[in-house]
Amino acid sequence: MDEKTYLKDRIDDQIDYYDKKSIKQKRWFYFSRFLSICLAASIPVLTGMVLKYPIVLRLISIIGGVIMVIDGFSSLTKVQEKWLDYRSITETLRHEKYMYLCHAGVYNISDKEDRFQQLVERAESIISQENINWANLNSKGNKNHDK
Repeated sequence: MDEKTYLKDRIDDQIDYYDKKSIKQKRWFYFSRFLSICLAASIPVLTGMVLKYPIVLRLISIIGGVIMVIDGFSSLTKVQEKWLDYRSITETLRHEKYMYLCHAGVYNISDKEDRFQQLVERAESIISQENINWANLNSKGNKNHDK
């Protein structure tokens, strides 16, 4: 694979993939937190209505349950951790790409073939590490679930 193809089909593709994943996880995290906060804030307001409208007590119970489900699901799926991991990988790959294109840092060598080899090794290491982290994250969840 040549330099141009690798940059486009591998580096840019992975940057785009992790960027989209990061944005999706961030949106879900903020939405779930916002919803939990709004629901939790409604409980004291509704509590003042319990004497006049006894049915509100059931509504308060339901709201409490919904908050637990939202927060539990968020915690179980590790939305915030995924968001931050995906963002970190995106920015690390971008950094490597720009350092490579500008012949800076470890890419400040004259041999074009050595520079390209260095980029491939470093980029694949970053991508591979994310795959290992993902596997570890999932195996920890499964081990805790099995206990």
